[in-house]
Amino acid sequence: MAGLATTGLAGEWNDQVGLQLESLKSIMARDVPGTLQIVHDFGFKFVELVGDYHLPPEALTTELHNHQLTAISVHFPYDRFRDDPEGIASEAEKLGLKFAGCPSLPQKDKLDLAGCQDAVKVFNRAGEILARHNIQFFYHPHGYEFKPHGDGTFFDLLASETNPKFVHFQMDVFWIVHAGQDPLQLFRKYGARWVSMHLKDMKQGTPTALTSHAEKSAFVPIGQGQIDFSAVVQAAHKAGIKWFFIEDESATPQRSIAQSIPYLQKLRW
Repeated sequence: MAGLATTGLAGEWNDQVGLQLESLKSIMARDVPGTLQIVHDFGFKFVELVGDYHLPPEALTTELHNHQLTAISVHFPYDRFRDDPEGIASEAEKLGLKFAGCPSLPQKDKLDLAGCQDAVKVFNRAGEILARHNIQFFYHPHGYEFKPHGDGTFFDLLASETNPKFVHFQMDVFWIVHAGQDPLQLFRKYGARWVSMHLKDMKQGTPTALTSHAEKSAFVPIGQGQIDFSAVVQAAHKAGIKWFFIEDESATPQRSIAQSIPYLQKLRW
């Protein structure tokens, strides 16, 4: 089991840790108010969205406020950032968001140099447009970006070819470790390029792979797996990260989230 962090920012866990609503996607799809009530009852104050749940920004904001929740960040698909970055910027601004991010690339596990170069163009343009609206753009790697390329990886290429003023990254610690990468080394290498983090733990003995696929059994409650959250949270704070989101991809997310929270309550935020 991972140890507890002894350094960090003083405060309550839920002042920095929100919930990525994708964790509860099956019930969110059919009952937005009911799902948000569950999120509130867990003790969360902040959330990260995926899309708009077929609601205009004003209606979605009202639903969130009705459950004492504030949206900080959102994920939209790659093609929306490519084709309609102005629309995303407008929507994110109306929702009062700090961040808007892309969670995957079209080629996914088949990512090649051309796909990476296309992403650089899309991200630089989208990031600049979002910045005009005081929204920070980020990309969320899922593992396949760490395929070897030149003296590094495709992720290194994404980081070096995108404008650091406009393009940032969200670390999902599970997918970083699953790809055989060291999150602490990536924090040291790219520092303030990381603006937020997904928290999820990995079952002991899970094999590494440069893929965005893992068995459901690989996802375990935070603090019950192989990831050293003491070191990870400390490094994240040192890099300047202030926003963390649980994203539960297990087969039983409500149960797993409930088991993760007591561990997070013991961490020093």
